[in-house]
Amino acid sequence: MDLRDKVALVTGAAKRVGRAIALEFARRGCHVAVHHRASADQARQVAAEIDALGRRAILVPGDLAVDATWSAIVEQTVESLGRLDLLVNNASLFESGRPDTLDAFDAGLWERMLRINLIAPVALAHHARARLAATGTGKVINLTDSAVERPWRSHLAYGASKAALAAMTKALAKELAPAIQVNAVAPGIAVFPESYSPQLRKTLVDRVPLRREGTPEEVARLVRFLAEEGDYITGQIIAIDGGRNAL
Repeated sequence: MDLRDKVALVTGAAKRVGRAIALEFARRGCHVAVHHRASADQARQVAAEIDALGRRAILVPGDLAVDATWSAIVEQTVESLGRLDLLVNNASLFESGRPDTLDAFDAGLWERMLRINLIAPVALAHHARARLAATGTGKVINLTDSAVERPWRSHLAYGASKAALAAMTKALAKELAPAIQVNAVAPGIAVFPESYSPQLRKTLVDRVPLRREGTPEEVARLVRFLAEEGDYITGQIIAIDGGRNAL
């Protein structure tokens, strides 16, 4: 797909990996709908950077835990930018400051994780389906996590939600073919949570064969590759984790 003058909706685009994806698309010629929930100032900065690149950017605020948000951000994107070619389900809920273990089982936490990390991406694909199919080259790209191959005992709900999204990626690829391609990118360490100590960060990096953390920009380039070059790829989950799951 030639990305010039195409339109991408990127959820959670105000910070971290989502920000890098939005800017990577803009550099390749895309107009971008910058979704955010609470990070309005950061989202405005991303939009300003996209405008400076000569591309159009709009802000589409909304809480993905709320049903009405799903259709609203899709329709706002199309109304403002005229079309929708790419849906990038990047927004995610990850709890690093509270236990997510079997002993500390919390049904409310599980419901929030599944709602934001699984149900919202599927709902957005549902509401965007007709718009994406109308372009003839529509694509959905989900952000899962390389941890689904090596689940963490301390993040059970998160791991389960991301594993379910990986499975749903394959199911939707069948459901939406041939009009729409659906793939996923599974990052390893791209940006550490701020709460992680230097020792924990070192321990995690030492488990990576390439002996370093990744960057949001590297993840963004892989997402862009699937959008721009992956025209015969669908139903795939591609890890970008420095080889962590290869060993």
